This record gives sequence, C-alpha cells and structure tokens, in this order.
Amino acid sequence: MDTPIATVMPDTPITPSSPSGNRELMNLETQPNKRRRKKSIVWDYFTVETVDAGCTRACCNQCKKSFAYITGSKLAGTSHLKRHITMGICPVSRQKNQQTPNTPSTKPGSVTDPPKRRYRASPGISSISFNQDRSTQDIAKMIIVHEYPPHIVEHPAFIDFVHTLQPQFNVASFNTIQGDCVAIYLREKQRLLNFISGIHGRVNLALDLWSSNQSVGYAVLTGHFIDGDWNLHHRVLNVVMVPSPDSDVAFNQALASCLSDWRLENKLLTLTLDRSFSNETINGNLRGFLSVKNPFMLNCQLIKGNCYARVISRLAQDALGAIWETVDKIRASVKYVKTSDTHEEKFLELKERLQVPSTKELFIDDQTKWNTTYHMLVAAHELKEVFACLETFDPDYKIATPTMDDWKQVEILCTYLKYFFDAANILTSPTYPTASVFYHEVSKIQAELTQAAMSEEPFTSYLTKPLKERFDEYWKDCFLVLAIAVVIDPRFKMKLIEFSFSRIYGEDAGMWIKAVDDGLHELFHEYLVQMLALPDTFMDEGLEVIPKSEASREETLHAGNIEEGTPQEHSQDLSLISIGDGLSDFEVYISEDTSGQPMRSELDQYLEEFLLPRTQDFDILDWWRLNQAKYPTLSRMASDILSIPFSTVPTDSVFDTVSKKIDSYRSSLRPVTLEALICAKDWLQYGSLSSDSQ
Repeated sequence: MDTPIATVMPDTPITPSSPSGNRELMNLETQPNKRRRKKSIVWDYFTVETVDAGCTRACCNQCKKSFAYITGSKLAGTSHLKRHITMGICPVSRQKNQQTPNTPSTKPGSVTDPPKRRYRASPGISSISFNQDRSTQDIAKMIIVHEYPPHIVEHPAFIDFVHTLQPQFNVASFNTIQGDCVAIYLREKQRLLNFISGIHGRVNLALDLWSSNQSVGYAVLTGHFIDGDWNLHHRVLNVVMVPSPDSDVAFNQALASCLSDWRLENKLLTLTLDRSFSNETINGNLRGFLSVKNPFMLNCQLIKGNCYARVISRLAQDALGAIWETVDKIRASVKYVKTSDTHEEKFLELKERLQVPSTKELFIDDQTKWNTTYHMLVAAHELKEVFACLETFDPDYKIATPTMDDWKQVEILCTYLKYFFDAANILTSPTYPTASVFYHEVSKIQAELTQAAMSEEPFTSYLTKPLKERFDEYWKDCFLVLAIAVVIDPRFKMKLIEFSFSRIYGEDAGMWIKAVDDGLHELFHEYLVQMLALPDTFMDEGLEVIPKSEASREETLHAGNIEEGTPQEHSQDLSLISIGDGLSDFEVYISEDTSGQPMRSELDQYLEEFLLPRTQDFDILDWWRLNQAKYPTLSRMASDILSIPFSTVPTDSVFDTVSKKIDSYRSSLRPVTLEALICAKDWLQYGSLSSDSQ
C-alpha cells in the first residue's frame, strides 16, 4: 500500500529542523528520480496517516489502533509496530491465529505471517573460503577469553547454532578442544618466557589462594616486572593446585614450580601474600626455601605477608560491622523503595515535595562487595529527610526508620569508608599502579586513624581505635618498602617521608626516618655490590675466572662510569674480582674513593638534587628511562622497586569480602587445563609482546 505523502508549497522555506522540512525530506525520498529506501515489511500491516502539521501516525489495518510514527523532528521507528503484529498484541490478528492454529498461511505477507527480518550479505563474503582448522582455533580462543566451559562444543544447541552458520563445519570434541586450549597456552607461555628472559631487572611475585567447593585450594602466582623500555607488566604465571592449603609447607611446591618454569631462581626480588591464608610459620618456611633458591635482597625482609586490597577490605568490613544494626535498617528501607515501582514512585514524589537536592539514586548493595554498601549508605544518607517522612506519606512503609543519631553515625562511618574506598580504588585503574603510588594512600589512612583514635567524640573514637590497631600491623610490616618506593619518586624523595612521619610519629619521627634512610642505603649497597661482583651462583658452578688488566680494572670499577646491562653482563666484564676472598665490599669502597677523596654515591647525589614539581601528567617510569644513564645503578634498583606488587588479588576482586572461588565445573577439569584456561585468558588480553618480532 502506498504511503500518503504530505506536500510543501514552493514558497515555504525549508530547514531540517522544521516540520515543513521533515515533510519535504519525506517527499524528496519518494520522488521517481530519487533512489527509494526499501520499505519495511510492517507497512503491509500499517497505514501512515498525517494528523496535523508535524505529526504523523501509523494506523493498524486490522484493529485500527493508532501509533506514534513522526512527531516534529523525532522519528519513532518501526520496532513497536513489529511487536504489535508478531507478539499477538493486535486483537484481530490474535483472534485469527487462534481460529486457525494449524493452518499454514498460503498468502505471503498475511497477518498470520510474522514480519521477517531482511539480511544483507557483506560485500565479498561469498569469496571467503571456509577454514576448518582456523574455525576450531577460534572456538578454543573464544572459550579461553570468555570463560566458556570447554564442554560447550558438545552442547546440542551450540552445535545446531554453528551448523546454521556453516553447515560444513565439523565441531570438535571436548578432548580436541581441550587440547587446542592447552596448545594456545603453551604457545603464549613460550612467548612470555622469552620476553621475561630478556629483561635486565628482577621479577616480583604475588601469591593468592583461591578456594573451591572441594577441599583443595589453588595458588595463583602473578609476576610483576618492568621491561627494557620501562613499561610495567603483570602476568599470571602459574595456577597450582594445593591439596592441603592449611599445611605449613603448602605453597613451597607452587613457588618452586613458578621459579623453575620461568627461570626466576636468580631474578626474584619480593614475594607478596596475605595473612588470611598465611602465618608466621608459613612465611618462615618460605623465607628458608627462598634463601636456598634465590639470593634475596635485604636478607628476605621483602617477603610481604599482607595483601593491600585485603587489608583495606577487612578495615571496611570491621567499620561496617561496628554499626551493623543501623546498616541493616537502611538496607531494609532501601529494599522497600527499590523492589516496588509503586513504592519508588511515592518515594520520589515525597523527595520532590521536600525539595531534597540529592542527585544520587538508591540501589540495593551486593554484600560480597563492600564498596556497594558504602555507596548505598552515601546515597541513603543524602536522602535521610525523605526516609524520615516516608512513614507518614506512605502507610505501607512500616520498617524501623534510622534515628537522627543513627544517621550521624552513618555520616562519620562514611567519612572513613571514603578513605578506604579511595585507597582501594587505585587498583581498579586501567593501568596497574607503580609501587610509589601506594605510600600516599597508606600514609593518609595511618595519619587519619592515628588522629581519629584520639578524638574526644565518643563514636569516632569507638569506631577508629580497633581499625588503627589492625592497620598498625600492616603499617609495621610494609612501611619500609612503601617508603623506599616513594623515595624513588623524584617529586618526593626523603622530604615526603620526613613530612608524613612527623604527622604519624610526632616526636619519635626521627627514629623512623633513620630506619628508612638506613634501609634505602643498605638496599642500594646490595645493588652496587651486584653491579661490581660476580653472583655467588657462578662460584657454585665452578667457572674459571680470567683476570683483566689493571688499567681495565681501574676504569671499570669507577662507579660513575658503569654502563647499564644485565647483572650477568656486568659480572662477566668485571671478572677480575677475586671470588670467595671476602673483599667484595672493599671493591665497593675503592670504587667510591679512587682519588683519595670520598665520592658521593648515585643515591646521595639523587637525594640532594631539587625535587621535581608535582604535575598531574608526570610519568615516573618515563623519568627513570630518560635518567638511567645518569643513575645506572640506582635506575636498576628503581626498576625493580617500582614493580613491587602490594596486592595479590585481581582487579575484579579488589572490593570483595570473600576470597575468590573456583566454581565446581572448573575445579573438575584437569589441573593443567585449568591453569591453561586462566593463564591464557590473562595473556591474550595484552596482545603480542614486543619480543615476538625480535
């Protein structure tokens, strides 16, 4: 049926936004000398009627009901018209279908035939040849990336769907697709191994424990490192089944597998775990194990037994638990509003009458994510006046309303939850933060809790004293590494330590500042020794050392002229140093005093220079890349320190209140398959590594 066309007088000015302009555009589209767009199938069931200027409606040919089509410059489209016919909304069409339920339509386009969507093939699609192997590989990759169960290839509906797309495709069996997933994992693992082997610095590990419905756990080890171009990387390296997670040596085998698989015996700097699944005995066993397997810096002081994200999560849960009855009251009130459209309409009407300016929307929290509870409380607090009057406005609202004292406590609670949220939120950024970032958030929490614990306001003191005691444990465990990491930032150096420690420790600040300074110089000294002496492993392997000339010795040992390279490369260049004679420290001493006058080390020179201005776009990794020639030893140390992970959990688990859990299906897979699926998913999201092209 032809669509009636509105006409426009020749003298009428036309603009795209005017009703006349819209009618003229409709008219132009239907001129014989213009290319007409294909008419939708719905126009076999509807007639377009012009109601008045700027208003056109579509009338159903069966039930004569009128629908919006064009109003002013807005086009309503045809989706609602299709639904009227295909979903049985039209009473006439529905009645005809009920009268002849088993009689097929003999007339194309009759009302019993639902409109069929027309598809247009992409240009050149018919020229693409079908590739069975490529398609199978793509299914394996799809399973990895989207965490589909490998058994999906045996699901009848999936097989039917694939055959509809490509009848020639022979869907692989579960065993075949499982093998393809493992093959992808092994291919990507070799690429990553080549890449890690090529970096000059050390690797830092984070170990997390995932639970399952069975009695076994899974140790997930993630490597953090900075490459030669000063890019920060973090990759899941191993997923190892732990039969007895409560054992004192539960993680030794997982760590041994990781060090062996990735050749990290001499490249590991720090290990971060969490006390939720570790204790002093486990940490002590790991220290003993690593002292044999890896020459650790600072005598194994860099084993961190607390996960940053989990510490923050426990603080938040403890804070919420302090007033859990009030939180439950608010949650019940929010549920009342959000689970009924009628209740929500009354709530919004009351909000408008009271002229409450809040723009936040209420929502029910997910109690496995503490940040959702925090945001629920913030939104509810802004709407507390509405809740206070809701009982008189809505007779069905019979929930115990929080008192004004309750709301005051919620306000104080949210103040400290905000500190915790900001601290945890840095882990959710698209790029993983360098170690220097964490000190700012941790020191801020430490200072705020220290001050709040001494507050004269009763509830503030009651809330924060237990939090401070818990956080003091984390601060004591990590303050040295956190402080060293922020000193590596040329915008802060030791000045920030001096400033923040004076707020935290008051008169005792000097003692703690000295501890950081001593630890910093001790760590730098170990790096300097590493740059000037052969590693002990070469002694164990019995390599013969050939002395160099004395002139070469003096030139090479000058600390300011050491060229950057791998520790092994430096060791080979400096093979003149006597091994096992206990004089390696002497070599460091003469390197700093070759002219009879004490020379400042790279570290001291760096610390004495002016601070850089604090700009928003400052890139600390790029700064060290540009200054590595000036500070060859210190830049190597900075590269290792800045990649230290303080958190063990993945980004999607930062706010979790429970540990990550492997579902029953995945835990039923072979351990090698499970490791392949988890690791390959992590690796594939980053694309190809730069070493692939080398």
